[in-house]
Amino acid sequence: MKVIAVNGSPRKGWNTHILLEKALEGAAEAGAETEMVNLYDLDYKGCRGCLGCKRRGGVVGRCVINDGLKPVLDGIAQCDGLILGSPIYVGEVTGELRSLIERLTFQYISYDKMDENLFGRKMKTGFIYTTNCPEEHYEAVGYTRLFNDYKAFMTRIFSGECMTLGVSETWQIDDYDKYHMGRFNVEERRKRREEVFPLDCKKAFDMGKWVCSADSGN
Repeated sequence: MKVIAVNGSPRKGWNTHILLEKALEGAAEAGAETEMVNLYDLDYKGCRGCLGCKRRGGVVGRCVINDGLKPVLDGIAQCDGLILGSPIYVGEVTGELRSLIERLTFQYISYDKMDENLFGRKMKTGFIYTTNCPEEHYEAVGYTRLFNDYKAFMTRIFSGECMTLGVSETWQIDDYDKYHMGRFNVEERRKRREEVFPLDCKKAFDMGKWVCSADSGN
């Protein structure tokens, strides 16, 4: 079994990256081979709408753009579990992850039949989000809907369950005094980092194990 984690954050070694590493640790404990992809290391763009993935006589269900994302798409096409991760920037996942999602999922959407899935099999997926926002405000700022929309979309494309983990009020930087960030209570954030973030890491670890569980449909 192979599980791939895709890091949509530009900040290696920080919250999203750490959580994805924990998820891969869980997958490895379940016996999977694992791989981390850092999107900000790659040179690529989003979907061009060329319809090459649907061209008669071509390779239907495969993106035809040959750039830095192609090996990632090829790897996901063969893997047994996929976990995406991103911070929320201005109410959405990062542009790099959004571009991946366009390229990854559009190739599997059929324009022949409404219920046809060109991915061709079931695969469990996970989606990890890191946010500045307190969890009790998720509904008001639209995060609950955002997370549910991506969950439904991933379930549709890959025909398997999608688990969501939202990690709120994250520790953003080592020295808050260097930035205009006065609205945040640094000591509360620090305490949360010490007491709550390890619990979030355990949830990510459990997500990795869950993606490998026997009912994945693979």
